[in-house]
This record gives sequence, structure tokens and C-alpha cells, in this order.
Amino acid sequence: MLRFVLRRLITSVLVLAVLTVIVFVLARVVPSDPAVIFAGPKAPPAELDRVRQELGFDRPMFVQYFEYLSNLLTGDWGQSLATKRPVLDELFTRLPATLELIGFAMVLAVTAGVILGVVGSQRPGGFIDGAIRFLSIGGISVPAFWLGLLLQLLFVGGLGILPATGQFSNSIKYSNPITHVTGLPLFDSMITGNGVAFTDGLQHMILPALTLAAYPLGLVARMTRAAMLDVMNQDYIFTARAYGLRETAIHWRLALKNALPPVLSIAGMAAAYALTGTFFVEAVFNWPGIGQFATSSMLAVDYPAIMAITLMGATAYLLANLLVDILQSRIDPRVSMS
Repeated sequence: MLRFVLRRLITSVLVLAVLTVIVFVLARVVPSDPAVIFAGPKAPPAELDRVRQELGFDRPMFVQYFEYLSNLLTGDWGQSLATKRPVLDELFTRLPATLELIGFAMVLAVTAGVILGVVGSQRPGGFIDGAIRFLSIGGISVPAFWLGLLLQLLFVGGLGILPATGQFSNSIKYSNPITHVTGLPLFDSMITGNGVAFTDGLQHMILPALTLAAYPLGLVARMTRAAMLDVMNQDYIFTARAYGLRETAIHWRLALKNALPPVLSIAGMAAAYALTGTFFVEAVFNWPGIGQFATSSMLAVDYPAIMAITLMGATAYLLANLLVDILQSRIDPRVSMS
């Protein structure tokens, strides 16, 4: 196990090293002048020269790259051209909101997707199976921003039972301020017993989480159904039926355990995809997370921020895949770790 984890970590570091080269070169060939973005379009030429010298843009590209790599290793991910603040501070300020949104959405997607996949596989071709497949394909096909707008029209404009945007109501920070323990505001409000803030945050979480969960939910449901149908044709399932084991136990305990490894692979990739999927969701729901920061950075051609977000997303993707491989080996002993 330890050897496997070390080998995957080394491979991940190599992948990230190659990615830094690609991201750095692409950022430098973009037809824009970062000095103009930093100093403003009306800055005089002398001020632009000073900014280029101060930020190191006047040096050869390979010198800039090795300085960039050295700074990355020491925790200096650059300075945002738009906000003039360290990029890492900007990311860590917004990361808790994004992590809570992705975590909530993935728990919803995996739980509901597995249940729907198992239910659909019990009577393949039936009405319930057809309805589940229709919903799964719909969740995969519908664009996130469009689904978010539809949910806002239904639950905010039509029924009026959920808030439209934001992470908390504006009055919460005055009437029931959240005591920060872990940095995750909704989780902190729960463990500190701040029921008003927790209820308010949960109501704000529902619509963006449903929107973000639609795509992974469809994937997990379809993969679970396909894996279950394959497992249900195995000999040991027929043997279990011959011994009189109940169908509920066969589906939900015996077959589901062996159908989970491919489902975990899909769930891991979907979780990493959700990090980029939050860009549209956070823009629609005005969610104060990394996605909103990424959108504004791309519009402003703030390439230090874009490079940092890209590296963070790649790191999250590699860690998610490593976690999935470890979980697969724990669930299915046939998965070799050697």
C-alpha cells in the first residue's frame, strides 16, 4: 500500500511539473500586456516599464519560469493583477465556500445516484427503470447554468420557498454571526449550535448544490445500473438465490458491494469535474467561491490567478483519483496494489 501511494505521488508530482510548463508558456503567449492590466490602461510608459521590471516581465522566459517554479515551492503563487493581492490568499479566502458546495453536491449525487442505479437495475426495461434513465440522461445533458436558472424560476420566482443567490442572508452577520472553527461556514454554524445561521445557510445551499449535483448524479446512476446488471449475471448471484437469500439482501448487500469499484472511479472523476463545474453555478447563484474568482480572473486576463486555479484543479483531480484507487482496493480485494 505504502509503495503504491508513494509511486502515485511521484507520478502526480511529475504531471504537475509538466503542467506548470504548459500553463506558464500559454500564459506568456497570450496577446496581452500584464503590465497594462496591473498598472491600468492609462498608465504612462515609464510606469509600465517600472511594473515590468518590478514583476520580472523584462527577463528571459526561462528565467521567469524557474523563478515562478521556485516561488511555487515556497508558497508564493504570484500576485493577482486585478486585486493586487497574493493569489494564494485569494484562493484560500474563497476555498471553504467552494469545498462546502462541492461536498454537499457530491454527497447528494453519489447517494441518490447509487440508490437510483440499484432500483433501476432491479427491473430493467420497466417503467421505473425508464424514468430513472430519462432523469439520468437529462442530468448529464442539461447545461448547469440553464438548470440553475430553471430552478431559480421554479423555487424562487414561482414557489418563493428558497433564496435566489448568496451563501447566507445579509442579516446573519449582524443577528447571528458565525464563530469560525474550521473555516467552513455552514459546518461551523452547525458544530457551534448556531441554528439560525445553519438553517439559513442550508436553504441557500439547496439550489446551487442541486444544480452542481445533476451531472455527477446522472453519471453515477447510469454506471451503478450498468455495473449492477453485470454483477447480477454472475454465478454466485444464482447460487445465493438457490440458497434462498432474499432479493433485497442480494441487491443491496451482495451485488452492490461488487458493483461499487467502477462507480467509485466515476464518482472520483465527477468530483474533480465539479471543481470546474462550479464556475457556472457560482456565477448564476452569486456564490462567493473559487469559481466566481476564476470567472472574473479570466475576464480580466489575470493570468497569475488563472495559473494558480489551474494548478489547484489539477492537484485536486490527482488527489481524488488517488483516493478512489485506495478506496477501490479496500472494497474489492481483487484490485491489485502492486
